[in-house]
Amino acid sequence: MVEKNSLVQIRKEMESCIGKRIQLKANKGRKKTFVKEGILESTYPSIFTVRFENDFKNVRKVSYSYTDVLTNTVEIRVCGSNKMIV
Repeated sequence: MVEKNSLVQIRKEMESCIGKRIQLKANKGRKKTFVKEGILESTYPSIFTVRFENDFKNVRKVSYSYTDVLTNTVEIRVCGSNKMIV
């Protein structure tokens, strides 16, 4: 069972980083990983959204759950510091 306090702690850390540039590393299964820099756009009760832009200024929004961070399916590092979210 997932501890609710851990999820609340992750959400609070994420809320303090809204608008900051982050590096997101996501495990996509079958030994595939996705590493990209984006901006933490917003947090919601169960998910958070990240905005990615490419060289052509195309914008893509992706959402992840706090459980993904807790289970290390998604790793988040704040750019400009070595702060790792949980």
